Amino acid sequence: MNKKIEFCPVGEEEAVGFFVVEETRINGISYLLVTETEDDEADAYILKDLSSDGEEEARYIFVEDDDELEAVSKIFAELLEDVDIEL
Repeated sequence: MNKKIEFCPVGEEEAVGFFVVEETRINGISYLLVTETEDDEADAYILKDLSSDGEEEARYIFVEDDDELEAVSKIFAELLEDVDIEL
């Protein structure tokens, strides 16, 4: 079972929950591969940590840059050999 984390989007009062499938660090930046459900066919999202060292709370954004998304997706695909990641 994957770890479930909750995010509170800026300006929102209600938290959003995601299951962390995998995490990695590339060039000093942390990335999370998350899904909304634990279903095999669930949509996956890649989140990028923008927080600075020493910050109490992490600040994540969805990776939207196509080049960055493709590069990080390839890393996650290598880490999770049995998972098919489609962009």
